[in-house]
Order: sequence, then structure tokens, then C-alpha cells
Amino acid sequence: MARSGSEHVHVAIVGAGFSGVGAAIRLRQAGIHDFVVFERGDEVGGVWRDNRYPGCACDVESPLYSYSFAPNPEWSRMFSPQGEILDYVRRCASEFGVLPHVRFGHAISEAAWNPATKRWQLDGPRGQFTADVLVAGMGALSEPWVPGFRGIERFEGPAFHSARWDPDAALDGQRVAVVGTGASAIQIVPRIQQRVGQLRLFQRTAPWVLPRRDRAFKPVERQLFANLPITQKLLRVGLYLRHESLVLGFRNPSIMRVVQRQALRYLHHQIEDPQLRERLRPDFTLGCKRVLLSDDYYPALAQDNVELVSAGIRELVSNGIVDTEGRLHELDAIIWATGFHVANPPFAKHVRGRSGESLAEVWRGSPTAHLGSMVAGFPNLFLLTGPNTGLGHSSMLLMIEAQLELLLGVLRELDGREAVTVEPDPAVQARYVDQIDRGGKGTVWTAGGCASWYLDQTGRNSTLWPWSTHAYMRRAKFERGDYVVDGV
Repeated sequence: MARSGSEHVHVAIVGAGFSGVGAAIRLRQAGIHDFVVFERGDEVGGVWRDNRYPGCACDVESPLYSYSFAPNPEWSRMFSPQGEILDYVRRCASEFGVLPHVRFGHAISEAAWNPATKRWQLDGPRGQFTADVLVAGMGALSEPWVPGFRGIERFEGPAFHSARWDPDAALDGQRVAVVGTGASAIQIVPRIQQRVGQLRLFQRTAPWVLPRRDRAFKPVERQLFANLPITQKLLRVGLYLRHESLVLGFRNPSIMRVVQRQALRYLHHQIEDPQLRERLRPDFTLGCKRVLLSDDYYPALAQDNVELVSAGIRELVSNGIVDTEGRLHELDAIIWATGFHVANPPFAKHVRGRSGESLAEVWRGSPTAHLGSMVAGFPNLFLLTGPNTGLGHSSMLLMIEAQLELLLGVLRELDGREAVTVEPDPAVQARYVDQIDRGGKGTVWTAGGCASWYLDQTGRNSTLWPWSTHAYMRRAKFERGDYVVDGV
């Protein structure tokens, strides 16, 4: 029975981004209405609500970066900006009846399995709850990471992470540093370069950049999408097949080197200065780190008010950054474009299973889960975008939807057979993880000569799915023999 003063729900979903909203929609479509979505923010959207930096946009084409059951004929561009994507999530949450289930401003700080009641106990600043099933939909890019540089507290100007953009920070005409050269930085730099007085870009490793080739959809195209939906579906299928073909390169570094030559030609065409060009030339195989798409990043770096700093950061002082060569870069503001806690998600410390150990303690720095979704010893816990469900080549919405079908299979088992708990058989989970590790050997992600955020602290790729999305869709089915199912 529920603890005194706590509220009980059948399914508790944590997070109202694409994963959480998608889970809520599919539950309602399956006739399950006893669920609550706990969202710490004041609206839905997840990363697309939190990331509001200049130039923020998707790096997967919009017709593919959307729910298959909710096509949007109104996308303005092939690669939609943040505001449109946020509006899309809002509209889906509203039109599919999700909003009445969402508790905004409800952070969940602790979740523990109670073996006596066989329920999850959830605690947060707004109260206590219990749930039969806990769905973790917080996402891998929800907790910003800022390196612990010495003296970071000394800097007196505004300093903020790209995912916590300060719209009131005065950047016009100022001396600004962007630290990092990942997906956020290459979108931010071209947008602020014309505004700031001086821009220093601190680059640890040069990324591979390919042309984005973005374009606006013509009015006639949007009319076709709206009046003849099959046209947008065909576009989605074409984009899907093109992205799936990229798996061959990621799995075979020798093939990827052909694409590298194209990227080097692009670099040579965009940057005239041979010295700058050489500093922007990556020293690892394309795909080992996230491949970046931009039409204006290289031209921005070639401008007179931009300096590429390849030396590392030694410390911060009150008026700037001192690099590892001892040079002081005087600054008015710092933008940390340094990524997120991906392979060591902070929420793992706060989710405790049957033994009382947290996910973080069980994982020991290397997250694992059966089908990237469920963990032995953590009954009725479902992880959306969990370990090894990330992608380096296509849309995460494809993986999310496949996981949601698996979630429905688990719920059917619980609701249709009078079962109380479902969790993976430990031996089955171990075999699955071994298959994932063997499948990743020799791929560009593990043999490409870089240290990426795909790899955890043990050096293992615990982030990416090493095959095609189609392979995951085929695999992500509920097979009762793979699980330990306890009845009433």
C-alpha cells in the first residue's frame, strides 16, 4: 500500500521531452490512462525547451526528426530551428491529450524500489508518490557539463553553459570566449561572431564538419505535405534510407575515409589561410566523434575578429582565461559549449533497486541495460534513450518509438497476466551487453583514434547502438523468456 500522504499511479513518467511526451501519447493510444508525467520545468519540450542559444537547430532533417504518427506539414526548413521543434512538441502534447497528465514544477529527486509493496517510491520537493512502473524519460542531454577548471569561480563576467543561455548577457561589442567545438559551438559561433568585438574559440580537438545544405521548404511543398500526406511520408522514407546507408561507413572505417576526403575538400574550399586550415584539420577518423553539419562555421572562423585558440585552459582569473602556454586572454564573457553528462547520467545516483544499490553503483561507470531499456535488479523500471540506444547516424525519434513499443509490451505483460513485476533475466542481459560490445569492435566509434563522449570512463562505448535502426526495431520486442516475471 502507498505510504501515508503519498499519491499512487500505475505508471510514472519522469521528463516531458520527446521521450516522455511520446510515452504518454502511446499509453493513451493503448488505452492506459492511469499515469502521470513529472516535469521539473514549467512546460514540455526537454532539450528543445532548455537550449535557446542563438542558432540552435536540429542536425537531422525535420521530416525524420518527428514522430511517425504525427507528421508536420508546416516545417519551414529542412533542418528546423529550436523554436519550431519546441512548438511541435507542445502541439503534440496538446493535440494528443497529454497535458492533463503532466505535473509541471515536479522534480523527482529520489526513486527507490520497495520490495515489500512492490512499488516505486518517488520523492521530490512537491511531495511523495508511488508507482507500479517507473519510466525514466529524462534523456541523455539534460544535464550540462562544465569542466572543473582551476579558478572557475574567480571570473567576474557572465559565464554560462550553452544549454542555460543567459539572454540578458551583454555580448555586443564584447570580448567573448566560446569553450568547445561540438554541435552547439558550431551553431553559436556564426550567430554571435558579427555581434561581438572579439571572439576566442577554445578548441581541444578539431571536429569534422560537412556542409549542412539546409534550405527552406517552398510553399508548394508545404501544401503538398498538408493535402497529400503521402508526399511527406515518401520524403521521410527517402531520408531514412539515406541515413541508414551511413551505417556502413561507421562500421567500416576504411569506407568512412572516402567521406573524409570530401570533408577535407570542403575545409580547403572554405578556409584560405593554410595555417588556420591545418589547425582545423582533425587527427582522427571521421565519425569517431559526432559528425557536425554547418554551412557557416568555417567562414565565421576566417573573420578578423575571431581567434582559434588551440592551447588548453590552465586556469581562470578574474578578467579572463590563462591558457596552458601562459597567455592571458582578457574576456568579458564566457560561453561553455562543453556538452553534457552522457555516459555518467546524474539521475543514476538517485534510482535504487531491489538491493538498495543505485543504478550508478551497479553500473560502476559503465551503464548497461537489456535492449537499452531495463536493468536486472530494478523491477518495472524502463529507461528511454538508455545505454547503447544513442545514434551517430540518424534520428533518435526512431529509437524512441521502438522503445515505446517495447514499453507497451512490458505493460501488456503486467496488465494482462496479473503480473506484478518484470525485469530482465541477468544472464540474458549479460549476453545482450556482450553482443553490443562485440558489435562495436572495429567500428569508427571505438577504432577511430579519438576519445569521444560516446565512451564512458572505462573506455567502453556505452552510448551508441552499433547497427542500423532497423536492426534495433526488429530486436526491441518483448520476449517473455528473456525476463523474470513475478505474479501476484
